[in-house]
Amino acid sequence: MKILVDAFGGDNAPLEIIKGCRLCREKYEGVDIVLVGSEKIIKETADTNGIDLEGLEIHDAPDVITMEDDAGEIMKSKNDSSMAVGLKLLSEGGGDAFLSAGNSGALIMGATLIVKRIKGVKRPAFAPIMPSSDGPVMLIDSGANIEVRPEMLQQFGIMGSVYMENVLGIKEPRVALANVGTEDHKGGELQHDAFRLLKASGLNFIGNMEARDIPAGMCDVIVADGFTGNVILKMYEGVAKELMKKLKGVFMKNLRTKLAAGMIKKELYELKQYFDYNQYGAAPIMGAAKPVLKTHGSAKAETMITAMKSAIDYANTDVTGKIAARLGRLKAGKEETAD
Repeated sequence: MKILVDAFGGDNAPLEIIKGCRLCREKYEGVDIVLVGSEKIIKETADTNGIDLEGLEIHDAPDVITMEDDAGEIMKSKNDSSMAVGLKLLSEGGGDAFLSAGNSGALIMGATLIVKRIKGVKRPAFAPIMPSSDGPVMLIDSGANIEVRPEMLQQFGIMGSVYMENVLGIKEPRVALANVGTEDHKGGELQHDAFRLLKASGLNFIGNMEARDIPAGMCDVIVADGFTGNVILKMYEGVAKELMKKLKGVFMKNLRTKLAAGMIKKELYELKQYFDYNQYGAAPIMGAAKPVLKTHGSAKAETMITAMKSAIDYANTDVTGKIAARLGRLKAGKEETAD
């Protein structure tokens, strides 16, 4: 298996990405890792920081897409960037998955126009995995598609269900639609039509769900338009960050609270890990014809370990083929019904 990595994607690239790939090379046997980016800078960075590049391949790409660049530049002035070149390699069979911490908009556009979409998929979607009291939850979409149609939300539910079942091993994933209430009639026209389509899709659809019920683990896949999903995701991250900050303030207040913290150090560490996005690796871009994954823009070396696992697990399953087959059966079923 060969995983392509955007060596210049993210706030801490290339150093943390190179360090992370070194750790991954030692951890994951039988997995070849290709660093895509300026060979000169990669080698200079590794040499300066004492990083051994043995066993890591380098594919030269002279340019870089920054976080400030317009998404469309990946197809124009930045078509020689590490992200664009990596996606081209993936599309041509030069790797089994592509991983980047770079510009989200550019990655979505590149996945759509360079790697292309799975047959039948109308729009690719960002699908991060989030923590809940009952295990991981996929949020699809979380920002790729601000405006959507009901049939797109139906496809998001199908793609998310296939991924969670085949990659994370969740049998008959529970799929819910993000809404302002749990009653069937809640929401606007988009939610009403999407509810009807999801209910008829053969999924384990459990109905509408309010955002407050997601952390309780009441579903395995939560379906939303990109605007709503991104708000949910950022609120999720923000509340977790502030909660841990406040909790730390409580335990560091005085000697008595510090002693109490010492007594439950293990439990506090487990709580911190529960809220840490690093444990969930990278978010797949569902709908791309081959595995493309986005890890956090502030990814550090340790983040790459779980991100790499996500890429390996995704590449090891025929999720894209199963999604295409599922969508094909759905389309055939509609045609048969129409006949």
